[in-house]
Amino acid sequence: MPETIAGRELILKFLDDNNISVASLATTYDVGRMYMQQVLSGKRKSAAANKMVLKIIDDYKIRAC
Repeated sequence: MPETIAGRELILKFLDDNNISVASLATTYDVGRMYMQQVLSGKRKSAAANKMVLKIIDDYKIRAC
């Protein structure tokens, strides 16, 4: 399974740059705040967690500059 570290870091930077909380992001994707925090920190590395990372990147059009 490919690593999504770079994607997770891009999401965290996006949240910080746009003053969006992890709790708000979790609410948007109908998951718990703790689950979202674990996904973004890399503690959860399942296929479902990786899919969520890719979905967030796609939904918000997050790209590395």
